[in-house]
Parts: sequence; C-alpha cells; structure tokens
Amino acid sequence: MASSSVAPLLSPVGEVLREWRGARRMSQLDLSLDTGISTRHLSCIETGKARASREMVARLADALDMPLRDRNALLRAAGYAAIHPESALAAPALDRVRQAIDLILAHQEPYPAFVISQHWEVLEVNQAAIRMNKLLLGDWQSAHSNLIHQLFDPNDFRQVILNWPEVARRFVRHLHDDLAANPTDRRTRALLDAALSYPGVPQRWQLGDAEDDGDPIVTFTFASPRGELRFFETITTFAAPHDVTLDEIRIDCTFPADEHTAAVCAELARAG
Repeated sequence: MASSSVAPLLSPVGEVLREWRGARRMSQLDLSLDTGISTRHLSCIETGKARASREMVARLADALDMPLRDRNALLRAAGYAAIHPESALAAPALDRVRQAIDLILAHQEPYPAFVISQHWEVLEVNQAAIRMNKLLLGDWQSAHSNLIHQLFDPNDFRQVILNWPEVARRFVRHLHDDLAANPTDRRTRALLDAALSYPGVPQRWQLGDAEDDGDPIVTFTFASPRGELRFFETITTFAAPHDVTLDEIRIDCTFPADEHTAAVCAELARAG
C-alpha cells in the first residue's frame, strides 16, 4: 500500500506561531534558539500536544517582535486572557496621555501637526493644520479621512503637492516598513494595494521597486496662493507603551523648510 505524508494539524496557537514564523522567516529551530525552548517542545506547542505557559507565550512574542495587539491574539490563542488593554483616547485611563498629545499639538503652532493611527487614519489635527488646509484647498473638503488616500487620490490633496512622485514613493516605503514590522497586518496590506492601484503610480512600484533616493528627509512642496510652501516632518511615538492604542498612534509634526514658509505660517496664525 502506498504511504502518504500528511502535515500535522496545528493548534490555534500553532496557527498564529506558524504565520509569524513564516513572516519573520524563522524556522522552529531559529525560534527555539532565540527563546531557549527545545525544538521538540515548540513543535508540541504548535500541534497542541503541549500547552505553553503564559511566560513562555511572552518569550515567543518577544522573539517574534510582535506588536501589542498581536501579543494579545497569541495569548488568547494559547488559552489566556489578553494583558494589554485597548483604551479609547478619550477614556479616563488615558487622561495624562491626552494632555501630552494636546500639549504637543499646541506647542507645534504655528506649524501643522496631526495625530495618525497605525493605518494612517487622521485622528486629530491642530489649528495650524486647519489653517494650512484652508489656504491650500479653499472651501473644498477632502473625501478621505485616511492620509494615504489623501496623498494618492488625484482628486484629493495630491493635486497641490508639486513633488508628488517623490512624496508618494516615500509613503510606499513607509507602508512596506509597516508591513515589515507587522507582516500579518492585512489592513496595511490592503492599504498598500489601494495606494498602488491609483492612477499615475509607476508600474515598477507595483512590482515592489519603490526604493527612495536615500535622502533622510523628504520635503513636501505645495502649490498655494502665497507661492510654493515647503515642509518636512518628524514622527513622535510613545516609548514602551502598555496600551494597544498608544502602541498604534503617532504624532506627525511638520516644520517649514524655508523662511518664506515660516513667514506664511506666522501670518496665518496672526490672522486667526
């Protein structure tokens, strides 16, 4: 009788581990060496023949460099309660964090600043950003709350970005970097696919060739009624967050790249 080989069935935690090992390009041996868990025991965990302790799950998550949301998912798959809370920014538990965010936005005046989610949703802006959008777009309102769609949609903010190819290429790299940090994030994958599907995106980017020119800072150049305005940006994140929400937000602060842009921002602020 001919024999056939059947791949072993995986437990729920095994499914998650195999997906992340594949994303990180780690074999069971690689993960075993990084965690100090024997390859045999790791195999038994993946097939459900052995149960990982909570401490062992944490070691596996550390070795796989998993974000907090995915650490929670791994814990649940292993039969444990999630340990990282996910609070709304308006929740009392994040009052001090809200104060810090508001302080950063206020101190960024008269230059624009944005609070952005992991998936590039614009959550909050300061008054300088509102004034600048009004200058650049008039009374027209964006159809998108997502920064990637705003930048790539020809009928949206993209129309006033004079160096759009340079800016767009850098944001494609941002999305690739996000995927490298969290390779199982299907929302980021969908967002990258959506960006590449917009008209005017070079074919080579769709094939994965979107390397930037090596410049550490990309300057945004905008067409405005006050002439060309040029900004560069910095990104602020929270160090060692324990809350999923804080792990997934960033604050984008922009700064003028020349004296003319700085002067226009100051004039807009004085005009209220």
